[in-house]
Amino acid sequence: MLKLFGISGSPRTAATEWVVKEALRYAGEKRGVETRYFSVRGKKLNFCLHCDHCVKKGGCVHDDAMNEVYSGFEWADAVLIGTPVYQGTLSGQTKVLLDRMRAFVARKPHRLRGKVGAAVADGGDRTGGQELAIRAVVDFYLINEMLPVGGGSFGANLGASFWSRDKGAAGVKADEEGLKSLYKTLDRVVEVCRLVGVCFVSGKRGVEEGEKEI
Repeated sequence: MLKLFGISGSPRTAATEWVVKEALRYAGEKRGVETRYFSVRGKKLNFCLHCDHCVKKGGCVHDDAMNEVYSGFEWADAVLIGTPVYQGTLSGQTKVLLDRMRAFVARKPHRLRGKVGAAVADGGDRTGGQELAIRAVVDFYLINEMLPVGGGSFGANLGASFWSRDKGAAGVKADEEGLKSLYKTLDRVVEVCRLVGVCFVSGKRGVEEGEKEI
């Protein structure tokens, strides 16, 4: 069974949380995907200090909620990162999470190779920075040898995008185009996972061991 790790990069229980949970519900009920969820809300997430402890000694110098994130990435075949738009790009909490993933790959650079990644962003304005936020997440996937996917042309080119109209969960629930982009993106995640053989029947990811490249 394909495993999808969903992350909400919002410190609130509002639009982003609802969107990511809806994505996991859809993936589980409609596509038979096993899911896991993580929210940055209320979690202690220290800034990356670039101290190189992870490079020199392994592991991160911080002992905080990122341990749950590391576990989720290790477990998953595919990852969906959701972020609200702050000042035209991703939230500070999401950026900290991405920065801290350096420790996850420092001693094993190909650890994320072949995993599939998708992104979703929501904003109070229709064009408030959703695509810039999504691109920042996509860049993270590219840097770490993951396979970034969107939902395809005509509605979800880079990933899923929502206009909340500053109405929180109620706003994104009412965004029919946003929901279409989300479902298209998730369908594509499943399709790509199957195409590249990310979900091995044996449960062993050869790409993690450097046995083969995808």
